[in-house]
Amino acid sequence: MKIQPLTANSLIVYLGASIDHAVAHKVGTATERIRNELADYVVDMVPSYHSIHLTYNLGKTNFFDFQALLRNLLVDINQQSFKEVQSTVIEIPVYYGPEVSWDMDHIVQYTHRSAEEIIDIHTSELYTVYAIGFSPGFAYLGNIDQQIALPRKATPRTRVPAGSLGIADTQTAIYPSESPGGWQILGRTPISLVDFQQASLTPIKMGDLVKFIAIDRQAFLSLGGTLEGENNHGI
Repeated sequence: MKIQPLTANSLIVYLGASIDHAVAHKVGTATERIRNELADYVVDMVPSYHSIHLTYNLGKTNFFDFQALLRNLLVDINQQSFKEVQSTVIEIPVYYGPEVSWDMDHIVQYTHRSAEEIIDIHTSELYTVYAIGFSPGFAYLGNIDQQIALPRKATPRTRVPAGSLGIADTQTAIYPSESPGGWQILGRTPISLVDFQQASLTPIKMGDLVKFIAIDRQAFLSLGGTLEGENNHGI
């Protein structure tokens, strides 16, 4: 673990140097501990792939005292790298039909795989939650199989419906709410992944594992899914 000062009231805690499941799990564990034990000192906290950015209250602490608190709280965090990491597995139903897989034709052309192969590859993996950001509840998941990896769209869409499932480079993600976006859209889930009435906003945490389950059109609609935007593809 490395702690680096940034400004008069902010610092970064590094918990690894690589992007992998064990490091993501340590970041998630450390985030929960800091939230539970040091909330009185923390003004803002932004966890990422292998680090946590913290802004602290200068009226209650300073860099040296806050650093000592963090080291005491996270003294055993690196020991997790020697243990088998146990994570929650969250299953998310996804409809990959033509009305909602807006970029499937492009993905097929780019990867030289059929739509069926792309869906099979995408649903065969367990994805680690590496970071949550961009918008509330937006979880960055990796890594997708290189066979279906492709760049973001050169020109982002101005509007992507909530629940849309996208891929970009070697990551995949679901838009929890309507927003602009440049990820390649290949499906949509009927499940809501953000709840502003709950303190945690989303049931997904860093270090969790996500499994996508393909469902058919009828199941998608019966679970509350919508085909909104099927005719204009959000452009």
